[in-house]
Amino acid sequence: MKKINVLLVENDEDEQLFMKEGFLTTQLYNVLGVAGNGEEAVAVMQEIQEILPDLIISDLNMPGMNGLDLLQYVKNNSTLAHIPVIITSTSFTPTVIDKCMLSGAYAYHTKPDSFIEYDKFAEKIYHEWLQQYS
Repeated sequence: MKKINVLLVENDEDEQLFMKEGFLTTQLYNVLGVAGNGEEAVAVMQEIQEILPDLIISDLNMPGMNGLDLLQYVKNNSTLAHIPVIITSTSFTPTVIDKCMLSGAYAYHTKPDSFIEYDKFAEKIYHEWLQQYS
């Protein structure tokens, strides 16, 4: 089974921990890094240039470079533009979702209700990604 190289971008430290653990628990992902905002995500990608992520999962609302800013950075960079970006948030607001999708997000997902549900969240994303990219 193919493992997806993923970069996780989330500013909440507790959520970072549970998110990373949930993704690793599935054994479907190689977590290339965890960043606290878009600037950190860009730095991680610059550090690991030899292994670009297959997928970036980014929180929408973060200090500094937020999820939409990161999405625009990725889509405007010829080396990175092919990488699908999933935006996550607690917001169900249709205008927010539409803005993300119109900006080039691969998908928009609301975050799990509980930190312990990140493994199921990761499995769902894996199967969506496989249908599109395998």
